[in-house]
Parts: sequence; structure tokens; C-alpha cells
Amino acid sequence: MQEPRTLRRWQLPEFGRAHLEQAEAPLPTPSANQILVKVGAVSLNYRDLLMIRDGMGMAIGMPFVPGSDMAGTVAAIGAGVTRFAVGDRVVNTFWGGWIDSHWHADTTLLGGPGPGMLASHVLLDAAWAVAAPGTLSLAEASTLPCAGLTAWFALAETGALRAGETVLIHGTGGVALFGLQIARLHGARAIVVTGGDEAKHAQALALGATHVLARDGDWPAEVRRLTQGRGADHVLELASGPNLDRSLQAVKQGGRVSIIGMLGGETLSASFYAMVLGRVTVQGIGVGHRRALEDLVRAVDANALKPVIAASYGFDALPEALDHLERGAFGKIVVTL
Repeated sequence: MQEPRTLRRWQLPEFGRAHLEQAEAPLPTPSANQILVKVGAVSLNYRDLLMIRDGMGMAIGMPFVPGSDMAGTVAAIGAGVTRFAVGDRVVNTFWGGWIDSHWHADTTLLGGPGPGMLASHVLLDAAWAVAAPGTLSLAEASTLPCAGLTAWFALAETGALRAGETVLIHGTGGVALFGLQIARLHGARAIVVTGGDEAKHAQALALGATHVLARDGDWPAEVRRLTQGRGADHVLELASGPNLDRSLQAVKQGGRVSIIGMLGGETLSASFYAMVLGRVTVQGIGVGHRRALEDLVRAVDANALKPVIAASYGFDALPEALDHLERGAFGKIVVTL
């Protein structure tokens, strides 16, 4: 079957959800060390809402194509590409150019200001992709580049998570549920704090949460009680803002808090005494590098881990998918092509 000469994409001529439009563009030809990927699915992140709204303060060229996570099939390769062949299934990295632990100043954020994934085809540097898990569909694989890797980087890569430890997780979105699954994968127990309804509580327990606590209750005291006064070893802080101070009340002496989300605001609020006297490590998690994503892919395949997808929408239904994302969901929202 002959490849089309044009691609379809969602783009913004200017910021604001009202300006989202579908458009066609010429189908590019890969240059040296590039691959052209036929996109099968794009998973949405809260970041996408912020990028569409105002670009998060970054200098963004227009028209801007949003979306940072995709899974697809290599349609063409440029000269010198040895990592992939036509027909290979791949997922992109969130940080283009961050290969391993050493940070490079010339890295590019995909989905703004780098190339966006909400298109029928995307052109990538071959180094900005990894092989997709063989055990997952493209829709499931598309959830790994941001949400899956963020949880993995916090717990497995930098947190050295061990069996028997306790992980405190805020919320039931994509990163939170990956954190729950990764904790269980390592033999750790997961305590979830959520403001969701009873249905979400039941879903979290069914996924392997040891306990689910109400956000409007005294959950720091309950975490202490459930850990015999010790506190959680790890906290996935997905709310931030003033919530950080309460998380510090729930973490153990010398524990680790990973700052990931900012639903509670962009400014962190925390007690000096809780942090210093508690000897707490507070680390910012900005997703992760390619090597860690490759580690995650291997773990997914070896353990048959299945990402939680709350809903899938067709490409034309992107506005409805963004509405669902904004309302909140148990798991990931995916757009399929």
C-alpha cells in the first residue's frame, strides 16, 4: 500500500483550546539518522492541557502541534539509521537527546518546544525512540514515555525501591497508577490517597493498593498508623503546593519525596523542621532518560504489566479527550489513529 503524500495533524495557530484545528502538511522524508513513524496512538498528559493553554511560558513556534507521547510503526528510515528498520514498533522519548545519566544541554522536550505527536506521522531523530514492548498494544505502549517513565524513574531508577517498603501515592491518574503497579512489581506496598469516589477506591484496591485513604481525612496520621509509626519510605507527590507539607508528615526519617505534579499549585509549601529534622530527600522528577525507558520496557515485557487506560478516543475526537483529561480519570486517556 502506497504511503500518503501528506500527513494529518492537530495544530494551534495561536494558544488556546478554541484555536485547535486539524490540518494537512507535506509528508516529510527522513534525513540522515532520522525515522518517520506512522503514529498508532497518542496518550495525553496534564502537561498537554498547559501547553495548549499558554505554552507553559516557553518560546513555541507556530503552528504548534501538541502531544508528547506516542507509539507507532517505523514507516521510513534515513541514511545511517541502525537502531530500527521499517515495520518496527516504537515509542518516543520525552526528552530528545537525554540518553543516560549524563545530562546534555541540547536536549529537546517533545510536545513543545520540540515536535508534537498529535499527527498521523512524526519525524524523529532515531536516538529519540526505543522499541515498544512486545506484550502491549500501541495504545497501551503510548502511555509509557511520560507517565510510565516518571513513576519508574522516581521509584526504580532514583529511589532504589525494595521489597517490603511502603510507597505513598497521591491520586489515581496515569503516573499514580503506574507508581502503584511498579510498587507492587517490586514487592512494596502502596497506599493511595485520593479524593475520588468509592468506585475509584475499589478500582485502586483491585489494582493492588494495600490501602486507599480519603484526601479530606487525616491521612498523614493514618499512614503513620499503618506503618507502625515509621512512615512511608517513598512519596509520589502529585499535588504539591501545600500538600507537600502533609506528605512530609507521612514520610519516614530519611525517606524520599518525589515532586512530580503541581495540581495544588506551582509554589511548594513545606515545614523547615519536617524536612530538616526528618532528613528527607526531596527530588524533582522531570520524567527520565532513554536508558531508563528501555529498562521500563523490559520490565513491562518480563512481568506482563498492563497500563490502565481510562478511555480511548478517535483522532477526530481530540477535544472530547481533552475534556475528559481535564475532568480527571482513573488511568490514561489515549487518542488512537
